[in-house]
Amino acid sequence: MSETPSAPLRPPAIPRVNVKKVGLLPLVFLFYAYTTAGPFGFEEMFSRSGPGMALLFLALVPLLWSIPMSLAAAELNSLLPVEGGFYRWVRAAFGDFWGFLAGWWNWTGTFLLNSVYGVLFVDYLSPYVPGLTGVGRWVGAVVFLWVLAYANIRGIRVAGWLAVALQVVIFVPVGWFCLAALFQWQQSPLLPLVPPGQPLVGVFGAGLALAMWNYAGYEQLSSVAEEVKDPQRTYVRALAWTTPLAVLTYVLPAALALAALGNWAEWKTGYMVRAAQQLGGPALGVAMLGASIIAVASLSNSTILSTTRIPFAMAQDGYLPRWLATVHPRHGTPARAIAFSTVIYCLLAVRSVVDLVAIYIWLRIATSLLTLYAVWRLRRKMPAAPRTFRIPGGAPGLVYVTLVPTLLCAVGLYYSAPVAYKYSPWLLLAGPVAYVWLRRANPPAAAAE
Repeated sequence: MSETPSAPLRPPAIPRVNVKKVGLLPLVFLFYAYTTAGPFGFEEMFSRSGPGMALLFLALVPLLWSIPMSLAAAELNSLLPVEGGFYRWVRAAFGDFWGFLAGWWNWTGTFLLNSVYGVLFVDYLSPYVPGLTGVGRWVGAVVFLWVLAYANIRGIRVAGWLAVALQVVIFVPVGWFCLAALFQWQQSPLLPLVPPGQPLVGVFGAGLALAMWNYAGYEQLSSVAEEVKDPQRTYVRALAWTTPLAVLTYVLPAALALAALGNWAEWKTGYMVRAAQQLGGPALGVAMLGASIIAVASLSNSTILSTTRIPFAMAQDGYLPRWLATVHPRHGTPARAIAFSTVIYCLLAVRSVVDLVAIYIWLRIATSLLTLYAVWRLRRKMPAAPRTFRIPGGAPGLVYVTLVPTLLCAVGLYYSAPVAYKYSPWLLLAGPVAYVWLRRANPPAAAAE
């Protein structure tokens, strides 16, 4: 292969007009919003796995998962800062079939992910808004998802500065919450390590899946490289800010709340709002409720932004119907890819958060591992190509970035919940089936026109 992988990375067949771009600050908050957004949605990890194990997961998983992914994504983006990001990196590294699978698994996996955010939104609201049960619960999720889809159709500047505004509003009550808990410290937040009498396999698997979900996504915003100013430099700087912010956001509020209240067995989705009421009264409870709802909006906003560029890029390359590559005449955004994806998000917004995460994490693991291995492969295929960032540590650094997450993923798959074993393999198998079917429907010769 030549130094420049022209076939996988050929210019878009459909030119984009009026493409708006963002700089470092909006990108940092988009990264943070995609991966964290606030100390919400992870509460069930504590009741399922125990406070000690959950806090250990939150402190250690970044070293084994998100930091290696950040380093790999930074090097790959410095080599190939292209729209579609990791999908086109994998395609350049391993060819059309594996590139398609990376894009397909990610896109279909995020059907589940954004469905999670729709469900979380109504779960946080349901105790306070009558009628958010049954059909009303689903309608609330649908309205929420479509409002954010519209914001993304308006462009990355709207989505980016919306992320900045939402996160600033979230940080205020979270800081208040931490101070209130700190002054009521009563016990060690690490005890007990696991729930008494529970089998280790079950508590370990559920907690690890949720921790990997909470720390996943550090390669995802590579999909919008065309919409970032100086992407090779800006992307690396944004990644450097994101992991420390994420760890601090998860560990500090949770540890302080456990130390003050100690009622880890009661922690379910939305419990941080109840904890705020207990620690700071109704005012703090209302503030944290608002923050939790805004955090879900921030997560979903950045997820729609990043994931809808994948079907857009795949359609440009001829792997999906060409109409998905159509851009908005005014905003230059992949409006049809956004709308089509949102329809599927809404159809799936009916299951519990934990079930959706358990199924989704298999697809995330598959695409993340392909991204990690693309670093090794492109170093062999394009050794002399300029890179403005390289994974530090030479060969040992590369081994750390690829081997450690692989081992963690193997452990996570082994301890997966039964619902994941039931559904996830079929979703993975759908990738090769879709590749064969779509190749027949749209042969490579037609795609290259």
